[in-house]
Amino acid sequence: MGERWGTLGGHRRTKIYGRLDCPSALRAIARGGYAANRVFFRDAAEAVAAGYRPCAVCLPADYAEWRRTQSARISP
Repeated sequence: MGERWGTLGGHRRTKIYGRLDCPSALRAIARGGYAANRVFFRDAAEAVAAGYRPCAVCLPADYAEWRRTQSARISP
């Protein structure tokens, strides 16, 4: 059996992960420069464990949950 490719892509500098067909990521790739910092993850758990947050464009529900938990951590 071959190596399992990731189902999500991320960007090392922004620490954001999303679907491989994310419109925002595809626009960034088309502009150039983005691909040099691209990483891949098997799943969301792997991306989160690596310190990445969900993309607001292609994973809006996951992003909303991430924002909610970030707000709860920051609030006194």
